[in-house]
Amino acid sequence: MPVTQTPTFQQYGPPPASVQQLTNHMAGMAIGITAASAPPPAGLGYGAPRPPTMPGPPLPGQTAAGPPASQPNHVFSPPPPSPMSGPQPGPPMSGLHGPPLPTHPPQPGYQMQQNGSFGQVRGSQPNYGGAYPGTPNYGSQSGPPPPPKRLDPDSIPSPQLNELPPQQKPRHRIDPDAIPSPIQVIEDDRNNCGSEPFVTGVRGQVPPLVTTDFLVKDQGNASPRYIRCTSYNIPCTSDMAKQSQVPLAAVIKPLATLRPEETLPYLVDHGESGPVRCNRCKAYMCPFMQFIEGGRRFQCCFCSCVTEVPPHYFQHLDHTGKRVDFYDRPELSLGSYEFLATVDYCKNNKFPSPPAFIFMVDVSYNAVKSGLVRLICEELKSLLDYLPREGNMEESAIRVGFVTYNKVLHFYNVKSSLAQPQMMVVSDVADMFVPLLDGFLVNVNESRTVIASLLDQIPEMFADTRETETVFAPVIQAGLEALKAAECAGKLFIFHTSLPIAEAPGKLKNRDDKKLINTDKEKTLFQPQTSFYNNLAKDCVTQGCCVDLFLFPNQYLDVATLGVVTYQTGGSIYKYAYFQLETDQDRFLNDLRRDVQKEVGFDAVMRVRTSTGIRATDFFGAFYMSNTTDVEMAGLDCDKTITVEFKHDDKLSEDSGALLQCALLYTSCAGQRRLRIHNLSLNCCTQLADLYRNCETDTLINYLAKYAYRGVLSSPVKAVRDALINQCAQILACYRKNCASPSSAGQLILPECMKLLPVYLNCVLKSDVLQPGLEVTTDDRAYIRQLVTSMDVAETNVFFYPRLLPLTKADVDSDSLPAAIRNSEERLSKGDIYLLENGLNIFVWVGVNVQQGLIQNLFGVSSFSQISNGLSTLPILENPFSKKVRSIIDMLQMQRSRYMKLIIVKQEDKLEMLFKHFLVEDKSLSGGASYVDFLCHMHKEIRQLLS
Repeated sequence: MPVTQTPTFQQYGPPPASVQQLTNHMAGMAIGITAASAPPPAGLGYGAPRPPTMPGPPLPGQTAAGPPASQPNHVFSPPPPSPMSGPQPGPPMSGLHGPPLPTHPPQPGYQMQQNGSFGQVRGSQPNYGGAYPGTPNYGSQSGPPPPPKRLDPDSIPSPQLNELPPQQKPRHRIDPDAIPSPIQVIEDDRNNCGSEPFVTGVRGQVPPLVTTDFLVKDQGNASPRYIRCTSYNIPCTSDMAKQSQVPLAAVIKPLATLRPEETLPYLVDHGESGPVRCNRCKAYMCPFMQFIEGGRRFQCCFCSCVTEVPPHYFQHLDHTGKRVDFYDRPELSLGSYEFLATVDYCKNNKFPSPPAFIFMVDVSYNAVKSGLVRLICEELKSLLDYLPREGNMEESAIRVGFVTYNKVLHFYNVKSSLAQPQMMVVSDVADMFVPLLDGFLVNVNESRTVIASLLDQIPEMFADTRETETVFAPVIQAGLEALKAAECAGKLFIFHTSLPIAEAPGKLKNRDDKKLINTDKEKTLFQPQTSFYNNLAKDCVTQGCCVDLFLFPNQYLDVATLGVVTYQTGGSIYKYAYFQLETDQDRFLNDLRRDVQKEVGFDAVMRVRTSTGIRATDFFGAFYMSNTTDVEMAGLDCDKTITVEFKHDDKLSEDSGALLQCALLYTSCAGQRRLRIHNLSLNCCTQLADLYRNCETDTLINYLAKYAYRGVLSSPVKAVRDALINQCAQILACYRKNCASPSSAGQLILPECMKLLPVYLNCVLKSDVLQPGLEVTTDDRAYIRQLVTSMDVAETNVFFYPRLLPLTKADVDSDSLPAAIRNSEERLSKGDIYLLENGLNIFVWVGVNVQQGLIQNLFGVSSFSQISNGLSTLPILENPFSKKVRSIIDMLQMQRSRYMKLIIVKQEDKLEMLFKHFLVEDKSLSGGASYVDFLCHMHKEIRQLLS
């Protein structure tokens, strides 16, 4: 297999020579870590013995710089010769060919030693500041191999470390290039899977990584854009699942946006009779149903019950038992499709009205003075022309209404027949009602002039306000009552600035207390301070009233409480702390535009059915549940995911596999009631090796983060972190014990598809929710906790392990991004400019030694010192470098569901601390371990479990 790109030199071996090799063997990876215990570095919770990087002798048929040969199950690192006096641990290295490992054919390999360590030539990392000249020689490139790196004898692990007096124990370093690199794994997957479409016809296929840009062809299973699983080959028994500790979960994004070249789900209309379903379990017709008796009946693939085919749906079968109209019917040939729902699927057995949007603007002193009220009113004038509409409709069917508030609420009559809008004030906030029915919710086109007049007048009306206090719960109640009166579902857009301390239902007090961090009471910071909002959320869900919240706090606002209704109705929260027009306007307006325009389903109910043997037992996301099976959402947009965990309730069989069917009932933005169906078939296995070969680490981390972030509501944060570490240690220990060939306990052996589990898990453990830095506020933590709970796999991937790009290496003549580098300070060069993005922020870091010409081209100033601190936009300059960097930023903004805040960071400036917080492979100031240290800690945990 030709290597097209110069990959980073890695500890794991070359790609398998054949597909057969992949399917026959578990490609594992051995990281040898010395068995002797070195002292922990000062100030760290756990120490890392750091063995050396001695080059091993070349294998037959390989140059010295090539990767080690791949053995059937893993790649072992060659142990270094120990220069210490005293007996050698294990047999001496006499020849290259050691005895074959038990139960394996003889392989050219190394004999095991007690302290196998990282024996690897350190190769160059693509694109970095020239620290390592030369590239590894893979046989496909010309050029001499890099000189092997010689190390001082002190840094070689000694078998007798434990006998040395403490002050004489040497410190060892593990070569960071010899441990699994996220960048390399992402790059390899792009090279292997990026060019071919992913065809979903085969059961239990693991899709390309979320970081790979690929096209999907639906041939009977839902696209990975709609559903991703932690494993695509699940254990046949619950005992096996418990033994492995790998959680079985699916991250489902029912209304996900597809690529333009991909086909949207077809809408199937079965008329009055509605969709064909199983009589017993009510599963919907899908490609896995089995037609029998010449097509007159079908056997359900979920519960095995046999159901009569309705006469209008009958069709003959061909010689293979398939219906002859198989390819004409989406529900028989595709993984994802929609049914038009009949009136039986509607509330009160009547078809729904189109939804409404209500804009509710805080007009207290802070909101007016910051310029926010004027900005919102100006933007709404044009934004109302872009309300979501069905494919071919001339105009949106959505009606709109307007409310302003401080301690009291102001409703506006914008009926099209009025010359001027009329304002009605409700000051009795304890008993909220809507003072007008006719003229509150209107069609934008009909009432255009009255609406424009209102939006002009609002900023003037409140220009001289002195009112600083606000209410909050009555605002939601008002929107809810308006939707009830109009008998429709809808969305409230609330723009709010401060803690609601005015006398009213849902009034809050400031309970922020940093002293609770790391105590048993820390969990209260994440819980709402009153149950009032939980009850309000329930009423909102019943009505189909979704709440989107835009927060502009200058101090503590209690996101944990204010966010309850948003969270349980399936809405979104946006937060702009210390909002300033000049720096935050772009971000807020971009978020608002996207939020108003994006595809959303209302009054949604989702149910996940499974074939016999497993069932859905747990759910994570922004929704409400009134029973154990139905996920209810007042609104569900194209960015939201629901994560579902499955448990065994019986045995599964390898032959039949396992099936999932996600059915979402919702009202479209034109008021049409629909069912969206996603089907997925998975393999089942009796061998643990098959489970470990078909896992998806990114999805696993998405699930584990959500599980942990829910855990902080009821358990101390430390207990949550310990449980995470323990579960991952059990997952890896089970692999080591049952799937890896026998080898010395001093080696850490990771499954090929889970080799990034330690680095990603460490990022979750170090995140602000589980290990906050000093500058992180309680509101930030509550905000992030709610945000992550609805994230898809691509979003958690970049959120926990940000993307770091060397901008100075960007090719100004091509459309491509520069190759990413690893998230560590030692990868940065003072002479370069880097971009780091995590889905919420974009940092542009400028080294102190960057050439003057580059600074001039990017910032329009002549020297490093003249770049102003806290810059939030790049000037628009007419030169190739400026255009390239701005186009990269635009491209990244397009890929994310929120508009990222741009922060320019100068090296050695005070903002650099914030930037370094995102260099997740390094030790963090809040006490989080570096990647290398955490890997050693995980190894220790695994060894304790094995012994």
